[in-house]
Amino acid sequence: MTKQTNARPKTKRGMQRRAKILAAAEQVIGEKGFNAASIAEITRLADTALGTFYIYFSGKDEVFRELVQDMGHATRSQAAERIAGAANRLEAERVGLEAYLTVVRDRPMQYRIVEEARFVDPEAYRDYYIAFGKAYADQLDRAEKRGEISPGDAEVRAWALMGIAKTLGERFVLWEEEADIERVVAEAHKFICKGLAP
Repeated sequence: MTKQTNARPKTKRGMQRRAKILAAAEQVIGEKGFNAASIAEITRLADTALGTFYIYFSGKDEVFRELVQDMGHATRSQAAERIAGAANRLEAERVGLEAYLTVVRDRPMQYRIVEEARFVDPEAYRDYYIAFGKAYADQLDRAEKRGEISPGDAEVRAWALMGIAKTLGERFVLWEEEADIERVVAEAHKFICKGLAP
């Protein structure tokens, strides 16, 4: 995959045009997949000239990588915003899971793009999850030091919790017509807090 080569726009109009192209790319690539999506379709949906695309992006690879990065930023920022008001780490797990599932519900195309990155851009896929896992493990470490959770390997726990969220997002949000996020969060949170022990 290519790295970003084009400069970010400096004008408000340029930023809006670039954002419009990214939104169109999210829709087209999310629906058709990376290989089947074309720059012509993206620019047509963005109502912009084909040449304008190359002012902002070097190619489809760069747009794809940015969409993966954007999903990471959107998920982490929404979760961080929600977690900030949590009374403790166990409560933060509940609100963080709810925030994640809400992002999956509201941006299903981008979720699919992240999953496709496993094959299209494995480096971006790994970067996405490694950044998420590191931030998560740091939060768990701090919570353990505050006595909010039991001692344990923060990295393993972070990846286990990420796996739970990812799978729940797929099964109960993407695969359902009407996602019952409240029910899923309540049951998963009970499991996270108490485990399977009777």
